[in-house]
Amino acid sequence: MSADAPFHYRDDVLEQLWRHGVHPTERTPPALVHQFVSDLYRHELRRLRDRLLRKEFPKTEYYGRVVALRKCYRLVSMRPEEWLDRMSRSNAEAAKDAKKDSIS
Repeated sequence: MSADAPFHYRDDVLEQLWRHGVHPTERTPPALVHQFVSDLYRHELRRLRDRLLRKEFPKTEYYGRVVALRKCYRLVSMRPEEWLDRMSRSNAEAAKDAKKDSIS
C-alpha cells in the first residue's frame, strides 16, 4: 500500500478503532494502525495476567476474561488491507502491482 494514496477505512472498522481511542486519518497507513492496536491488545493481556498474579480474580475466570478481551480486539485478527473499503483496497492493490512491475 502506498502511503501517498488516501486510505478510506470501513465505517465498522472506524467505529471499533474509536472505541480504543484510535482516530486514523485518510493519510494514516492501515499497517501502522494495525500495529498500534495489536500493541494495545498485548498490553491489555499483560495487565490481565498481572491482575491474575495479584489474585484479583480466581484462575478459573482467566480463560473467559481472555476470550472476552479478544472479542474486544477482533480487528487484530484481520489483515490491515481488510480494514479499507473496496475502492481504497483496489487502489492500494493497483499501486502495489505497479510497484512490483517497476522493480522487475
